[in-house]
Formats: sequence, structure tokens, C-alpha cells
Amino acid sequence: MFERFTTSAREVVRGAVQHAADTRAEAVGEAELLLALLDRTGSPAAEVLTALGAHGRRASIERSLAEVRRRGGITGADAEALAGLGIDVDEIVARVEEAHGVGALAAAGSTPARAPRRGRRLARRPFSREARSVLERSLRMAVARGDRHIGDEHLLLSLTARPGVAGHVLADHDVTYIQVERALTTRATKG
Repeated sequence: MFERFTTSAREVVRGAVQHAADTRAEAVGEAELLLALLDRTGSPAAEVLTALGAHGRRASIERSLAEVRRRGGITGADAEALAGLGIDVDEIVARVEEAHGVGALAAAGSTPARAPRRGRRLARRPFSREARSVLERSLRMAVARGDRHIGDEHLLLSLTARPGVAGHVLADHDVTYIQVERALTTRATKG
């Protein structure tokens, strides 16, 4: 499948791996794929994200992703749903951090990267189940659109097509699957 990826899509994957390394995440996840998409310029996904205002709200998106990480993967929508049941996620996170230190829940799913031995590179980080699903779904998105390649636009569509951390954070920032699809259709008819 990777051979069908455009140069831009490959750069997104490489960028996601780098974001995982930078945050010392154990695996590459949806959040890292989203951050790598936001790093792009001049690509189809970058143009769509710019048109939908996501590039201008990057700092807010990064804060939202950091907050989800701090809460151990619980999104804002999840926290609201739990609040409806009388569960205050922020209070729980505060208590856990009081007992175990700031970022205790964020660290629960990740292991700090070890320093490489002399002359050796860091071990490759695996892709999480969710990130692998995004990559696989991008192939289905490309086929459904009649495209012979998998571009970064297909990765963006895939991130927004199903519930997940990246999809929820993007939706909270007014970037939804329908809006991405429309922007890509508009882009295709113009160019």
C-alpha cells in the first residue's frame, strides 16, 4: 500500500514518526498524523486545512491534543458525555496528578524513548491500531474517489471520517469530514 502514497503522504507519515519521537510517545497515533498534516504546505490537504482555517488555529489544536493526552485519551466530547453522568474528568485527572505527578495519565500509555547505544539509531516506533486504521482507510478513500494514488488529502479524509482523537479535535475546530470533502471537490473543480 505504501507504494501508492504520494510524496506528500509519505512526508506526513515521516512527520508523524518524528512527532512521536519528539513527544517520546511509544507509538505513532492519530494525533501525530494530524500534527504532521498541519506541518504541510502547498499540498492538497494543506490547502484544505488552510481554507477551513485549521492552520490559523494550529496552536489551539495542539493545546486540545495535549489536553486529550493529559487526560489519558479522553476527548472533550467524551468528558462532556461523562459529565452528563456526573463524572468530572478534570477532577479525576487532578486527583491522579496530585497522587502521581503532572502528566501521569499521559505517561500511562507511553514509554520514554531510550537513548541510542553508540552507533545505533533509535528503534522504530510502531503505529497504533488507530493510526494503522487511518492509513488503511485512506486507501479505501482513494479508491472510492477514483484516485490511483493515496495523497495527504486521503489521510485527512480518513482522520475526519470516523470517531477518534484527531477527528474529535478537528471537529471541535470546525473541520469535519463533510467540510473536507466539499473543499476537496471545490479544489478539484477549480484546478
